[in-house]
Amino acid sequence: MELACLDLEGVLIPEIWIAFAEKTGIDELRATTRDIPDYDVLMKQRLRILDEHGYGLPAIREVIGELDPLEGAAEFLDWLRERFQVIILSDTFYEFAMPLMAKLGHPTLLCHRLQVDDNGRIIDYLLRQRDPKRQSVRAFQLLNYRVIAAGDSYNDTTMLRQAEAGILFHAPKNVIEEFPQFPAVQTFPELKQEFLKASLVHGQPDLPV
Repeated sequence: MELACLDLEGVLIPEIWIAFAEKTGIDELRATTRDIPDYDVLMKQRLRILDEHGYGLPAIREVIGELDPLEGAAEFLDWLRERFQVIILSDTFYEFAMPLMAKLGHPTLLCHRLQVDDNGRIIDYLLRQRDPKRQSVRAFQLLNYRVIAAGDSYNDTTMLRQAEAGILFHAPKNVIEEFPQFPAVQTFPELKQEFLKASLVHGQPDLPV
C-alpha cells in the first residue's frame, strides 16, 4: 500500500503568515520555515510580533477567510486521491486551516493547535509532537505503508528523508540547493509526474495524468 503525504502551506494553499503580513504591512511576519528552520524560534517571533501590534486570532481568521487554495491545487488533490490514500502533514494550526480544508474537500489533516485566551490573544502554541511530519511518516511505515512525500520548506526535509520517496515542490532556491537529493518541481503537472515515477503501484508509463 502506498500513501501520499503533503505539506499544506506553499503546496496547496498560500502561506497564511505571508498573507497576514501583506494585509497588515508587518514585514517581519513574512518569515516562514523557508527562512528560519527552527520552528520554535519562528513561532516565538511570530507571537511576540502579534503582541507588539495588538493582533489576535480574529484578525488572522479574517485574512484566512479571504484566501483560496493555490490555482490547480484542488484538482491536483482530487487526482492524487484517485490513486493514493492522502494525508496532509502541516505545521499550521487547526484554528487557521479548517476554512481552507473545506475548499479542498476536507482532506485528512494532521497539524497543531493554538492556545487562545478569551480576548482572542494567541498566548501559546501546542505541538502535536516534536518533528511531527517525520514521526507521522515513520508511524505509517510501521503500518506497512510505503510513503511518497512532498513539501517546500526546511521543516519538510526530515519527512522527505524518512519517506521512501521525497519531492520538493514550490521550494525556494536555497532549499533546493541544500537538498539536491530530492527532485524539485514547480508545477502541479510536474508534481503528478514525480508521484508516478516514485510509485511502485501507479508508475506504469502509459498511465494517464
